Amino acid sequence: MSELGRALIVLGVVIAVLGLALVFFDRVPWIGRLPGDIHVQRGNWTFYFPLGTSILLSVILTLVLWLIGRR
Repeated sequence: MSELGRALIVLGVVIAVLGLALVFFDRVPWIGRLPGDIHVQRGNWTFYFPLGTSILLSVILTLVLWLIGRR
């Protein structure tokens, strides 16, 4: 159970750091503008789905969690 607690603390710290980075940097320029992000605008209707950004974040998080789990 101790390992689960440590993992939750690490995850919480990572989320807090990301939140602070977004607050202080206001906007990360490449998030939401990657190739593969879907943006459709027709009249007063807009549809946006960040597919490329989601895939990139998924790969990064998978690698980070895999490295943490190797211990």
